[in-house]
Amino acid sequence: MNILDDLKLQYKLGGIANKLIYWNIGFFLISYVLPRLLLLGNVQADFLQYVSLSANPKDLLWKPWSLLSYSFFHFDFFHILFNLLVLNFASQLFLTFFTQKQFLGLYLLSAIFAGAVFVASYYIMNINGAIVGASAAIMAVLVAAATYQPLMQVRLLLIGNVKLWHITAVLLILDLMQIRLDNMGGHISHLAGAFFGFVYIKALQNGTDMSVIVTRIIDFFANAFKKSPSTPFKKVHKNYSKPVEKRASRIVTKDKTQQQIDEILDKISQSGYDSLTKEEKDFLFKSGK
Repeated sequence: MNILDDLKLQYKLGGIANKLIYWNIGFFLISYVLPRLLLLGNVQADFLQYVSLSANPKDLLWKPWSLLSYSFFHFDFFHILFNLLVLNFASQLFLTFFTQKQFLGLYLLSAIFAGAVFVASYYIMNINGAIVGASAAIMAVLVAAATYQPLMQVRLLLIGNVKLWHITAVLLILDLMQIRLDNMGGHISHLAGAFFGFVYIKALQNGTDMSVIVTRIIDFFANAFKKSPSTPFKKVHKNYSKPVEKRASRIVTKDKTQQQIDEILDKISQSGYDSLTKEEKDFLFKSGK
């Protein structure tokens, strides 16, 4: 088995977290390789501008997909490397307690929510900018796991065992400390994603699973494009017959009638025909027809 076949097998057998990692890598390679291929033909193209989320709400009119696509693309190698390491770590924690569908729903919904918060924040502050990266969605997954099991022990390299909420708190504090520095939009989206992860778990504990929205949308489109199995036309012949009478009831009726006749005949043999009442004579007459 070559490397390509091995990757295909891992993708096929892996869960949704593994597939998300592959998707992020694949989209990053597209954004990295495609512009360089175009340069060979003297064509310059800023690929990320078509998938990044702009702070200008008007840009959503011509690229509405960017509200979600930004969370699958990254600026450079170290950007995607760090995000995917944290995604792998956070997904293992989350999937310890929740399902694959809940993980995918949380990832997508938190990315949309964080993107909307970023656009709204920059618009209010009258700042231009754009963001890419899966950090907001990853933060939502990590905070969701920490909200559900804050005291869970996690072993970190060179540090040892620490509680999950300690790791989450450090990352949140770093975002808060750097919010006024470079990449302010990124830190705003991180905090928005963290907030969504917290709200998601609280809603889930109260009986509301917001990930069902994503599951239903995916199932709808999956069923819409699924071909219904075609079956050849079959002519069905059905024989109609008269309903069968209930023989049991007739047998019971006959037994009762015969029993009454026998009793009348015994009475006649003992006391004579004149001892019969008018009703018994009538009954005997009708039965003899």
